[in-house]
Amino acid sequence: MSDTLSDRYSNAVISYRRWIIVFVLLLTAVVAAGIVLGDDPVDDDSDQFDVDSPETTALEEIDETYATDTQSITQVVVREDSGDVLTRESLLEGLRFQQEIRDVESINQTHDEDGAVGLENVVATIAVFEDRAADANGTHDTSEPTLEEQRQALESRSAEEVEALLERVLDPDQGQELRGSEDPYAFLPASYEPGSVESESRLTLLFHEEGDGASDGTSSDEAATAVSDAQLEIESMFDEHFEDGFVFGEGITDAASASAVGDSFAIITPVAFVLVLFVLAVTYRDLVDVLIGFLGIGVVMAWVGGIQGWLAIPGDSMLIAVPFLLIGLSIDYSLHVVMRYREARGGGATQSTGTMGNATAVTAADGMRRGFAGVVLALAAATVSTGVGFFSNVVSPLPAIQNFAVLSASGILATFIAFGAFVPAVKTEIDEQLERRFDWTRAKQPFGMDAGIVHDALERIVSLVRAAPVGVVVVAFLLASAGAYGATGLDTEFNQADFLPEDAPEWAKALPGPLAPDTYTVSDDLSYLGEHFADHGPDSQSQILIQGDVTDPETLTAVQSATAAVGGGGEDGDGGGRVSGENSTHANTTIDVRADGTAAIDGPQTLIASLSTENETVASELEQRDATGNGLPDEDVTGFYDVLFDADEAEASAVLHRTDDGEYESTRLLLSVRGDAASQSVASDTEAVAAAISSSAPVTATATGGVVTTAVVQDALLETLVQAFTITVVVILVFLTLLYWVRHRAPSLGVLTLAPVVAALAWLLGAMALLDVPFNTETVVMTSLAIGLGVDYSIHVSERFVDERTNGTPLSEAVRTTITGTGGALLGSAATTAAGFGVLALSLSPPLRRFGLVTGLSIIFALVACLTVLPCLLVLRERLLDKFRRRKREEQYL
Repeated sequence: MSDTLSDRYSNAVISYRRWIIVFVLLLTAVVAAGIVLGDDPVDDDSDQFDVDSPETTALEEIDETYATDTQSITQVVVREDSGDVLTRESLLEGLRFQQEIRDVESINQTHDEDGAVGLENVVATIAVFEDRAADANGTHDTSEPTLEEQRQALESRSAEEVEALLERVLDPDQGQELRGSEDPYAFLPASYEPGSVESESRLTLLFHEEGDGASDGTSSDEAATAVSDAQLEIESMFDEHFEDGFVFGEGITDAASASAVGDSFAIITPVAFVLVLFVLAVTYRDLVDVLIGFLGIGVVMAWVGGIQGWLAIPGDSMLIAVPFLLIGLSIDYSLHVVMRYREARGGGATQSTGTMGNATAVTAADGMRRGFAGVVLALAAATVSTGVGFFSNVVSPLPAIQNFAVLSASGILATFIAFGAFVPAVKTEIDEQLERRFDWTRAKQPFGMDAGIVHDALERIVSLVRAAPVGVVVVAFLLASAGAYGATGLDTEFNQADFLPEDAPEWAKALPGPLAPDTYTVSDDLSYLGEHFADHGPDSQSQILIQGDVTDPETLTAVQSATAAVGGGGEDGDGGGRVSGENSTHANTTIDVRADGTAAIDGPQTLIASLSTENETVASELEQRDATGNGLPDEDVTGFYDVLFDADEAEASAVLHRTDDGEYESTRLLLSVRGDAASQSVASDTEAVAAAISSSAPVTATATGGVVTTAVVQDALLETLVQAFTITVVVILVFLTLLYWVRHRAPSLGVLTLAPVVAALAWLLGAMALLDVPFNTETVVMTSLAIGLGVDYSIHVSERFVDERTNGTPLSEAVRTTITGTGGALLGSAATTAAGFGVLALSLSPPLRRFGLVTGLSIIFALVACLTVLPCLLVLRERLLDKFRRRKREEQYL
């Protein structure tokens, strides 16, 4: 019945081909109108990956009750690997650089009131106060000096005087009275030796308007754009003042990433285009067929864009795999339709002779009827299996996964409409018109079945399958087992630093003119910041929300103990929260450690320490309440917190939440962490501190912050994707089993058809482990291509083999026809898609490079499995069935 159904369908498509062409084009126009007329989706990944968790709840609580700091910071690193950046001239140049920045209106309008702060400002400010004190007549001006005053104060001093001032400022025992609230060590690298007046690098921070909009009423988006533009201008001015160093900020990394993608496509696009055209030209050997294939792909892409617009599906990082999956399927569908059509026409018969060998030439319409009838069921089965498999992800609680499921399934359906109706109709009509009007014979040999290198290679595969099916299967699944084992060691962490562009290789820099890429150092710059300084970027801070009896003295003691456990002091006072050398004793933590060996964790304990130093009232009140001498109040903590609010309400409210009734409900800790560390590592270290506090005090401490919640979302998303991955495989298995049961009463064919797909997936995971490619939310979506294309390839092989055997073809010949016929189309499809997307592995952008690598490997492994493992399994099944039939006949005879 299925053959009759496929014959009827094929006959209907060809008979009414003109109506079908018009109908599909009109329907495509209506659907594609969604690109323009549909609701404009908001491209916001954050809304698509919401996860309910204690960490996100705690962050929401902090946002509601604390004055969160959202200002943007530009980090300027002045570096001299073989010299000293603490000289008089270097410090003065830093002040001149800041002044020049202030003089640029577009930059100055983004400046926060804090302006800039660096070691040059600390030293120059002290110099100004000394000059004021010397000139004072009974009064002392304590106002903050301007940049001009700072510069003049340093210029008025000799190099020896500046060095002497530095010695006092950087003296760990004597400098506190001079430097006030600013810690000069915060602007020096982890390798700096306290007390020294020399350093190979220093850090300056430039503060910008907060992200919720500038003071003139501009929107947050406009303010963010202005800050990004300002950072780029600052970067362009840096080289005029310093020989070595860099400027780092979110605007700079975003611009570098966008530029790297542009440079990558400028290099890769022509290469990919030439490769794809070359492979298609070799495969089709016909320009008309190539153009028809592109027309079908255009229809599919129009449907995908229109559906996304009509359904208001927002663009996000997960949807990047959808067009690549559909292009791969489109090329595969097109090749199968064309090659089966060519087979049905006699593989090169001409209208003039009427014969070629024993094959009688047939018209284009009749050839398409026969050829398309033989492949349409495989196309439908591949469409249903992959479409339903991907659509099963719609049960996910995450909107991003739901959108991925809907769009991919819709696109797969559109692929069948394009290549299961439109393209056969278009090709038949065009071929008939060319033959009728121009006497241009359109009958050609299928790829892989004519003599040549490809045919010889496929014949070798045929010989291998015939001679050693058991050996091939054993080797394949041993490799799959090894791949599965290697997958257990895959890195599942999500590191934002992995998305920063890397500098181009020498061969790329040698390209002529506009093809030569820019120089990219942002990845190295971030690594340098993480190793040498406490980073101040958007991913450089985590938080801990402490709730419960926060006024119990044990709470402050627990916080102090947990902080000390992270810092530890180190034997050399190095601390080592940043990896700064061989003597680092805490290189296994992502939490920064200050130069004095204490952890860079700010909270009520650091507030008490700083205010007691600056404010005599606070110091006196603390002395009355500190019975143990540990620098913390041991009684009447509530009253002491009130003293802190009276002394500096802004600073106190940043780490303590006091209600309108004067009750203290919570406190928070701010942890400085490495901005180049993986989110999961930061979350783990933050959770360890929180757990230590919760276990030692009558409070609940919850790790949170942007980096921590990112880790939570990534972990939840990865878990959901893996579950959806499993559901997809199960749904496809059930469908294939039912399909082959209904058609052939052979449910085992469903298992055999899916087996090479699973093997190819295991090979892919093993290769990712060997190549150190992480298995995270980015790459797990890419591996879905291994299932989508693998199932498609596998179904075509199974269907062709079963069809040959049903028609009475001997086993040996059925294997040959399947591999050289359908295998040729698969080889052409795989070569095209692998070439087109595999060249992305040459990209300067790590995400594009990983995409190209994983996509290319998934296509190659799927092809190899379907041309070797699957035919061997089918052969072994046939041999077992033959043995069973012979035994049954022998039993009946006896």
